[in-house]
Parts: sequence; C-alpha cells; structure tokens
Amino acid sequence: MKNENVLTYPEQAKINLSMNKKLFIGLAVILTLISGIVIGKYFLSGNKNNSPVSGVAPVKNEIQENSKNISDTRDNAITRAVKKVSPTIVGINVEEVREVQDPFSMFDNDPFFKQFFGNRPAQKQVVKGLGSGFIISSDGYILTNDHVAGNATKISVTMTNGETVEAKLIGSDKNSDVALLKIDRSNLEFVKLGNSDEVIIGEWVIALGNPFGLFEINDKPTVTVGVVSATNMKVNADGNRVYKDMIQTDASINAGNSGGPLVNADGDVIGMNTIIFTGGNYSTGSIGVGFSISINRVKRIFEEIKSKGKIERNFNVGFRIQGIDERIAKYLKLDKPQGVVVTDVMKGSLSDNAGLKPEDVIIMANGEVIRNEQDLLFIVNDMRTGETLKLKIIRNGSEKELEMKLVSG
Repeated sequence: MKNENVLTYPEQAKINLSMNKKLFIGLAVILTLISGIVIGKYFLSGNKNNSPVSGVAPVKNEIQENSKNISDTRDNAITRAVKKVSPTIVGINVEEVREVQDPFSMFDNDPFFKQFFGNRPAQKQVVKGLGSGFIISSDGYILTNDHVAGNATKISVTMTNGETVEAKLIGSDKNSDVALLKIDRSNLEFVKLGNSDEVIIGEWVIALGNPFGLFEINDKPTVTVGVVSATNMKVNADGNRVYKDMIQTDASINAGNSGGPLVNADGDVIGMNTIIFTGGNYSTGSIGVGFSISINRVKRIFEEIKSKGKIERNFNVGFRIQGIDERIAKYLKLDKPQGVVVTDVMKGSLSDNAGLKPEDVIIMANGEVIRNEQDLLFIVNDMRTGETLKLKIIRNGSEKELEMKLVSG
C-alpha cells in the first residue's frame, strides 16, 4: 500500500530545487536592496570615509556644508566695515551763486558799442553741485570738502534713512580744502576717526560716497575697494590749496565722491576723498589714481574751525620767487641748482622788515628742504596768522637765517 505522505526521490528533488530557487531569489533581492542603500548613501554624502551602514549617526550633506562655508567667507572684514560705516555717510547737495562771464564784455573797450553794452553789472548765476560727507558726532557734525560746500548759499544733506535735512556751514578752510557742517539732529550714528600715521602701504581701503549723485537712488552710499598706493603725497592742484599729507589709493573715486571717507578694514576713517587724476581733458572718470587728505590733518583743521569758525591766514609775506635752473645757478654762483630765488620784495612788507632781499636763495623753510616753488608755497600757504616763518637763505655765497612773524596787514 502506497503511503501518500512519503515522497519519492524525484518529487523530493523537485521540491528542494524549488525551495532553493525561492531562497536564492530572496537573497538576491535583499542584497540588491542593501547595495542600493549603500551606493545611495555613498553618492549623496560625497564622503568616502563615512560608513553608510554604521547606523551610529546621520551622514552630513557636503553640498549644504560647502554652501555654508561659502556664505561664511562672504562675510569678511570689508563687508563688516561697510556695514559699520554706511549709516554715517551722507549725500550733499548745494547751491551757490557764482559770477559768470558777461557775453557782452567784449564790447567794453569799443567806444561805439560801449554806449549800448558798457557799464553792465556783473552777471550772477545759481549753480548746483553735489558731494559726499560723513557724520563725526552724535549731535550732527559733518565733514566734507571746502570745494563741495565752502561757498554754498544753501546746503541739504540726505541721510541713509531717506531723510533730507538742511545743513549749516560752521566754517571752512580753502587752503586745506576742509569744511565743517552741522545738522539739527541728535543720537546719530557716527564714524570712528582713525590714525593716519599708522596707514600701511598695500592695506585694503574702502571709499564710500555719492558719485554722480547715485546716493539719491536708494539713500545708500556707493562702495569701492582698493589699496593704499602711497602716503605723505603732495599734489599740485587748484590754485592755493595745500594738498599735502595725502593718501593715494586705487579705490575708484569719481565726481561726487569728494568729501566722503576713506576707511580701513577695521571701519576707521583714515582720510577724506578729495582729488582724482583722470585720463585727460575729455575724461572725468577714475583711472585708479585718487587722493585723500589724511585724517590726522583733517582733525587739526576741523577742530580749529569748530572753535573759531575759520583758520586765520590773513597775512601777506610780500615777496615773489622763481625756480632755479642751471643758467640761474651759474649766474648766482651756486654750486648746483637748489632752492628758489627771490625776484621781488615789496617795500614795507613782512619779508622786507625781516631783511629778505632780491637774489636771496631760499634753501630751507621751517626745517624743510626747498627744491622748487611748490615746496615753499605749500609751507607758507599752510601757516596761520601769528606763526613765525623761519628761512635759511644763501646770500653772496654765505648761508644766513631769517625769521618773519606772520601778522595781518
């Protein structure tokens, strides 16, 4: 009798083979799932050193980590300095009255036309201008250039909060090109004035201001960045203005930047942006050569303006000078061309009373070597009434020292 519960060998083999296939398929599925997990974690993490199956800690996403690192590096010393100083920058708009050329002045000396066009009063015109400035105290004192606001009849200041305020001219000094303004506001943010004697050639600097009136678009200063190119520079520009102790920079400075601050990477003001060199008569933009008045010089000027309203310079030394070339040096029996020669002394003037004479050669003034006319003009034009000008001269082959007290007259 056949036992139905007992399988024959062929039947058992078929069952075993079927079970083995199912087991193999199951294992293959499990291995495929594990491989997928491993490969997925490997590529998503981007870190071959992480153990994707450890289960100890979640794997960091390196793309997100890199993005965070990039964001961290974007916040640097320059951006922090800009954020610190920007609220203290103002745009300045001015109006001043200027005399303009009378178009009929060409007929003044013509007897016929003079009866029609002669004796005409001077023509005056209101001229608008703009510039930059920076707040130096919580009670509203603002620094800018004299050539921005020194002759203004009306001054308005635009602040970074969008407010426009009328400003008062406390005083200005044409020779040093510094002006001090005041607005009727309190609790204002203000800049920190640094020490320009510690400026390092090559260090990063930031120029902030109102070039071409762009401040008016969104009530925010325009920012340019460069380095300190040189220090203690003298620049011959604009008549009797004394541009010395200047900081040269390649940070872009353009029309409208005048009076704005030059700031170091700590956010301290080290200079007042004042002059640029351009590409020529047909170019007014920056070519990477700009000059700022050193802030230590500005400090001395504005503190005197704040207390007195002006710098007293109402004196006249009363002599004229000329540079010395090889020909003049030979005539004066000098060993080499040096200093400047006095060509005229006004009778009864300060220089006349001090004993200065024509053909005297000035080789030093107040301890500084005189190489040309500009050196002496810079020293004299930067002095105040009441100070003493000390000169070292050569007269008839001998050195002599003279002093003259600069009094008004």
